[in-house]
Amino acid sequence: MATKAARIKFDFGYRLAAVADQFRELNPNQTGQWPWLPKLTVFFALALLVLMLGWLLILADGQAELEAARDREPVLQRDFQAKLVQAVNLPELRKQKIQVEDYVTRLEKQLPGKAEMDALLSDINQAGIGRGLQFELFRPGQVLVRDYYAELPIALRVSGRYHDIGAFAADVAKLSRIVTLHNLVVLAPTGKDAGGNLGMEATVRTYRYLDPGEVIEQKKISAKAAAGVRK
Repeated sequence: MATKAARIKFDFGYRLAAVADQFRELNPNQTGQWPWLPKLTVFFALALLVLMLGWLLILADGQAELEAARDREPVLQRDFQAKLVQAVNLPELRKQKIQVEDYVTRLEKQLPGKAEMDALLSDINQAGIGRGLQFELFRPGQVLVRDYYAELPIALRVSGRYHDIGAFAADVAKLSRIVTLHNLVVLAPTGKDAGGNLGMEATVRTYRYLDPGEVIEQKKISAKAAAGVRK
């Protein structure tokens, strides 16, 4: 038994010495002539280094993605909460949408179309005549086209009694169509023939909705203008 143990110890020491001999006096410039054990050791060391570097790079990318996801989390939570509130209030929002559409429809009915403008101008004129006012000026100006409606200014000058002028302004405000008075100026009576009548100068503004063709044309103009600004 003692002889066998000594033999194993001798063989182990011999093999360890043989392994150590393979790593002595290695020339880095002649790696092809190295013994097989140093070659395998260097190969596995390089492979391990590559794996570690690859793992670190992958881990770094994953860490960056994790940080980006954490930064997005509060925003996503707020969006989720906002959409949750909208989902809970969806029936009420739909009801409000219908109410707004009805309101817009009623407003559109207060705007005459192009064919109804002459009748509206006649209503304004009749409102003044019905109060006994004298029209000294009633001159429609240049139509101003907006995105979805057109605005017509009218230069107006009338003369009459104070209460009749006030009643005329009230009648204009009560018209079924939208008509507004701007830059209103009340003038004192002048001359002996004025008879104590006051004068009033104002700009009457009335509005009409655009016809479908006009809406399309206005959108084209707006698009061209926007394109010019971008350039």
